[in-house]
Amino acid sequence: MIKLFVIYLADDDPKKCTAKKMERFGLAKLIKRKTHTGGIILSPLSDIVISKEDYNEAIMHGLYAVDGSWKNIDSIFSNIKGEFRRLPFLIPGNPVNFGHPNKLSTAEALSAALYILGEVDQANMIIGKFSWGHTFIETNMELLNSYKNADRKEIEKIEKEFQQF
Repeated sequence: MIKLFVIYLADDDPKKCTAKKMERFGLAKLIKRKTHTGGIILSPLSDIVISKEDYNEAIMHGLYAVDGSWKNIDSIFSNIKGEFRRLPFLIPGNPVNFGHPNKLSTAEALSAALYILGEVDQANMIIGKFSWGHTFIETNMELLNSYKNADRKEIEKIEKEFQQF
């Protein structure tokens, strides 16, 4: 099982915050930006896609997501240290961003990363806590299964092929 952390910036609606719900269920630990060091950090600014090659780092140092407003995205990731990785193309199932590619909730992002890393049971446990979670999995099942345990080059190829349709 991979330890999950959320760098929590507390600038979104707490009632819609998937990170807070994950914390309530003991699925992730919320931390402040200043307390973070190391691990795999999910970032849409990274050019490097998450893949099975990141599994050992995630097991040893954890998997991190940032929960906050994306209005100041550049400043969000400054002063955070670790291995930055982006998620490949996926479609959100959450009601706020449903159908808007790559605008995943924190829970969707962590669940997708776990799935890609091969931790399918843990991924399903997280996303299963949300009434719309099945929508995310069903919408992305073909992609998630293709990305799962693939290396970076394979994932990038799958992503490009899928986006050509």
